[in-house]
Amino acid sequence: MKPIVQISLDVVSVDEAISTAQMARRAGVDWLEAGTPLIIAEGMHGVRALRKAFPGVPIVADLKTMDGGYLEAELMAKAGATHIVVMARAHEETLRCVVKAGKDLDVKVMGDNLGCPDMVAGAKFIEDMGCDYVIHHIGYDERRGIAARGLRMPSPLDQLREVVNAVKVPVQAVGGLTIEQAVRTPEYGAPLVVLGAPLTIDADAFKTASGDVEGSLRMICEKVHGYGDVAVRR
Repeated sequence: MKPIVQISLDVVSVDEAISTAQMARRAGVDWLEAGTPLIIAEGMHGVRALRKAFPGVPIVADLKTMDGGYLEAELMAKAGATHIVVMARAHEETLRCVVKAGKDLDVKVMGDNLGCPDMVAGAKFIEDMGCDYVIHHIGYDERRGIAARGLRMPSPLDQLREVVNAVKVPVQAVGGLTIEQAVRTPEYGAPLVVLGAPLTIDADAFKTASGDVEGSLRMICEKVHGYGDVAVRR
């Protein structure tokens, strides 16, 4: 599978989401993500606006669905999302509903293992339930809370190889990666590279980060796309 670069638009206004997405597309980003803050702030309107501005570009709706799986998936699919996110820690019936919606509505389902006591088992559960992708995710609060107690901040790279080896679907690693770490995730067998906080979004202010974000994105895209095919077992 050819590596894919995705930007997480964790902002709270449509205007900023679109301007950030325009910059990201200029830099070579492949997929756009309507981040959870944007969905909370703007809902279907935010996804619709992205679809109107970027016809033909894959759009991930980071719903983090925990219940009402079919309805949430349907709403986002009708708004123009091509990919939707459900949590591994939701009830298995919710995952079944989201997967069914994905098949009915021709959208792909990404399962997120954030908060699973056993992250590898969580990833395998996601695959077994029929999701198309695994998001291996160390959360924002988890990272910051552990670091605030003077302990080593966990990273999705800690178990990324184990997760990749446990499943046959493509894997994405999410959670506080540096530029160097994000660029290296295809080396672990994870071809879906997602960029958000702290690279492109200021997670404390829910706005685009300062500095030469476009230049950094372009460098990342060139390196990631330069890997060529990444083996996925399925």
